[in-house]
Amino acid sequence: MEYLLQVKIGALIGLLLLTLLFGFIPARVKWFRDTNGTEIHRTVLSLISCFAGGVFLAACLLDIIPDYLSDINTELEARKVEISFPVPEFIMAAGFFTVLILERIVLNCREMRGSQEERAPLIPNSNRNGHSHGTGPDLESSGHHVHVDFQAHSPFRSFMLFLSLSLHSVFEGLAIGLQSTNSKVLEICIAILVHKSIIVFSLSVKLVQSAVRPLWVATYIGVFAMMSPIGIGIGISVTEAHLAAGALIQAILEGLAAGTFIYITFLEILPHELNSPGKQLLKVLFILLGFSVMASLTFLG
Repeated sequence: MEYLLQVKIGALIGLLLLTLLFGFIPARVKWFRDTNGTEIHRTVLSLISCFAGGVFLAACLLDIIPDYLSDINTELEARKVEISFPVPEFIMAAGFFTVLILERIVLNCREMRGSQEERAPLIPNSNRNGHSHGTGPDLESSGHHVHVDFQAHSPFRSFMLFLSLSLHSVFEGLAIGLQSTNSKVLEICIAILVHKSIIVFSLSVKLVQSAVRPLWVATYIGVFAMMSPIGIGIGISVTEAHLAAGALIQAILEGLAAGTFIYITFLEILPHELNSPGKQLLKVLFILLGFSVMASLTFLG
């Protein structure tokens, strides 16, 4: 049992360090933050963003939702809950509407204060030529039309993306902490290491291209890196405490996180790039590439 605990602690440290490494690459490299570069620079950033969108889409459809449905259905069957109402889907919808309502409240408060910071039209001005992925007023005054959905790239949605991914990371760590054999701990840990490295890199790219300040980006990445280790610690605690309703509580939280992730993926990440003009087929190709990478990792277990 002591050796098993050492393996889990090793997995905890490995997840923490690797997540920090891949998370701080976009956060520390100025190239990822520069939104007023050349056309090639903006195109590359856009394609990286599309790749990240494909990664998040695959994580949503092939990882988060299936894991949640499997867990919640198992718990409902174990408790012999028989009801025609789709409870698992309703819990996801609750997570979806929670984010929607919170976001609308925040934006409504901004409108009441007369703030124009995050209220740009979704349809570009036809009297102006060119486009950019920048968010600053200096780009607007320089004659380039800023074709950005500010609400889609707002700090609030970036925070909700971070929150939903962090919650899911806790559950990933929980899966490690709940294991009772060394081989299973290592197997799950390796899978999560690969999976989380891509996820945190994509999350970091999204954060640095939004209006989030660099200090907060570093804070987000640091906190996100600690989520899986925290999950491992919780898993160890739950195993020792033998909570009767522990698995059901975990499944419900997974459902809320899944609903949040659906909202962020389909209303923030994908529309932002696909609604901006230029190289549409190439963007779709990179979305498919990101999706394929995550699908391959899921297929390989």
